[in-house]
Amino acid sequence: MSDFSIYFQLGWQHILDLNGYDHILFVLVLCCSYTLKDWKRLLWLVTAFTLGHSITLALAVFKIVKVDTAWIEFLIPITILLTAIYNLPKRRTQRNPWVLYSMTLFFGLIHGLGFSNYLQSLLGQEASILVPLLSFNIGLEFGQLIIVFFVILLSELMLKIFQVSNRDWSFFLSSAVFGISFIMAIERLPL
Repeated sequence: MSDFSIYFQLGWQHILDLNGYDHILFVLVLCCSYTLKDWKRLLWLVTAFTLGHSITLALAVFKIVKVDTAWIEFLIPITILLTAIYNLPKRRTQRNPWVLYSMTLFFGLIHGLGFSNYLQSLLGQEASILVPLLSFNIGLEFGQLIIVFFVILLSELMLKIFQVSNRDWSFFLSSAVFGISFIMAIERLPL
């Protein structure tokens, strides 16, 4: 198996890992108010998250940035919580897309630091880290697109088959994710 495929697989498995479901929750709440017709916006949002994630992974791997892991583990559910709050009072059409893109990019920076120690230890054995880092991030993007696909499929099912309004569906998912991320944040509070 080539280095590219090993790190590509590690990237998508990282995002789809049910034991570390914080990324799944983030992508879920990020795209829960969108429908199939909004696929381009979703692609940009997910890519903004991957870009932020990639930047901090690279900075950490090159030992330019080092942050206390306890604080990052606390901040990750805070990013999920804030994204859920952003969804609650507004209709999708009332949200400023640049605020959401900027917020998603920034939150990607935080999430990238959450995985940087593990990836740094793996890449420490590599002679060249550029290809593994790139392939990991491509795998990350692929995994996020799988989550987006399932969320959009579920959303379409709820909106078209069960006639749930987009606003109610987004409110339901955002509220559920808010509750889960709030508990996660309390459990991870660094003291």
